[in-house]
Amino acid sequence: MLTRLALTDFRNHQNATLTPGMGFVVLTGENGAGKTNVLEAVSLLAPGKGLRRAGFGEMARQGGAGGFGVAATFAGEVELGTGVQASAPERRVVRVNGAAASANALAEWLTVLWLTPAMDRLFVEPASERRRFLDRLTLALVPGHAANASRYESAMRQRNRLLGEEGRPDPEWLGALEAQMAEHGVTLDAARRTTVAALGERLASEAEGPFARAGLALEGWGGGGESLIRSLAEGRARDAAAGRALTGPHRADLIVTHLDKGQAAALCSTGEQKALLLGIVLGHGDLVAARTGRTPILLLDEVAAHLDPLRRAALFARLAGKGQIWMTGTESALFDAVGTATRYTVEGGVIAND
Repeated sequence: MLTRLALTDFRNHQNATLTPGMGFVVLTGENGAGKTNVLEAVSLLAPGKGLRRAGFGEMARQGGAGGFGVAATFAGEVELGTGVQASAPERRVVRVNGAAASANALAEWLTVLWLTPAMDRLFVEPASERRRFLDRLTLALVPGHAANASRYESAMRQRNRLLGEEGRPDPEWLGALEAQMAEHGVTLDAARRTTVAALGERLASEAEGPFARAGLALEGWGGGGESLIRSLAEGRARDAAAGRALTGPHRADLIVTHLDKGQAAALCSTGEQKALLLGIVLGHGDLVAARTGRTPILLLDEVAAHLDPLRRAALFARLAGKGQIWMTGTESALFDAVGTATRYTVEGGVIAND
């Protein structure tokens, strides 16, 4: 768990320090007070751009020096830090115990999962959003997943650029890039499928309860490295015309169904979709803890407001004793059933410990 979190010129927080305990961490305050900003800061202690996927330059406080910093103490002894400098607002800096590190290296120290209102439309959005969601789930089980995804995307971008140039592209260069795509793409796909199979099995084995059980499947590309190399080589003219690669694991889609109704998640009601998503995140947290021995930090933004009192109490009961869970809400009464928690009131960028 995090034992200390310090924000410097991050979003609307000029200087803020939190010392959360184990278990529930509850932040309450009006809309716009900066509650979600705190969760976003915690999410930056994992690879990627955080729960909003915003540009790093957008995270610096308006009126500040132009950069920002997020520093945390993990397990009472590991110091993690990230941020940007005013001179390079989009270049992320990461430090572990004072030493420079890559953003992907953060996955070796912490697992951070989140659920936000912006994710409510996950099942009706384009497949790219579900792939991104699946990759976040996979990263928690396979720390090297982010590096494979990054290298695959880099090789694919270079290939797309080469195919888009005038004249006949260098076939040897194309072949080398396609070999890189195959090398990392096969590993990428295998990690995703392993995650889908393990999580799907865990969700299916759960008893019916207040949160809908989700069935999971990965559709789209799935093959070996030689198969991908051959498909890419044969499809160069087609891909050049399309301006993008039309074959590969970047075309896969996470298919989610409501197990108890036998219905596609996209056809379920808004409430059912939220319940399915919450069930996936909770089940995944349990899977990560069981597989890695490391309980993830959960960030649940405004989750209590969307649940009736029965499901709200069931959620808190299920989360009790499951590590550190950060939750936000506009009213403290929403969290009456939580019991013992570290509680903060957020108002205009000022955070007060209750």
